[in-house]
Amino acid sequence: MKKPWILPACFLLVAAIVNFFARFVGNAAVAAMVKPSLLPLVALTTVSAIGSLEDKAIRRLVTAQLLGAAGDIFLIASGTLPFALGLGCFLAGHIFYFTVFGPISWKGIKPVQWIGILAVMALAVAGLLVGIGVEGTFLVPFAVYGLALMFLIFCGLAGVIRNIGNKSTWAIVTCGGVLFAFSDSLIAIQTFNGASTFLEFLVMVTYVAAQCLLAWGAIRLFRPARQ
Repeated sequence: MKKPWILPACFLLVAAIVNFFARFVGNAAVAAMVKPSLLPLVALTTVSAIGSLEDKAIRRLVTAQLLGAAGDIFLIASGTLPFALGLGCFLAGHIFYFTVFGPISWKGIKPVQWIGILAVMALAVAGLLVGIGVEGTFLVPFAVYGLALMFLIFCGLAGVIRNIGNKSTWAIVTCGGVLFAFSDSLIAIQTFNGASTFLEFLVMVTYVAAQCLLAWGAIRLFRPARQ
């Protein structure tokens, strides 16, 4: 098969549609049953499209995706502990994403420039936390996680602004980071302001779209080097 990624991509599309529809109609059981398959299918599609796991960056990418799968599984359960474990998995996944995209897009940024970048990130996270109403024991972990999301967005944005390679590839990564932040912001809103069927549907749509965009950006970034 000349395009081996098509088959896992089709399975991913079917699984995503089933999950989205189940979320939309409020069938939590079906949504929970399908959810654990989504990120492994994203990872399988990514590896099939790139064609190899030889490069360390690609292995780190797949690790980030599988950590997302673990986070999905933890978040199926209710309670503080599963939520904390899920959040930890996603945070670890973001760190692996940094190691995939960051060394390319951040290369050459001066220490004095990082001061301004970190200040903007901190202000953005603080504004988001205040707007959502995060407080109490969740404040510190959500602040750390929020900074991780800002770094993920900056991974792509730096590539666009600094005109590194193909700007459209970095625009895709940026959009993936923004959608990830939007999806997780909706989770925080549900946590502190109450859940709804529509919000749960919107969380999954934006989350899966974010993971697919990050995978697509990585495929565009690494596949040419292997052809």
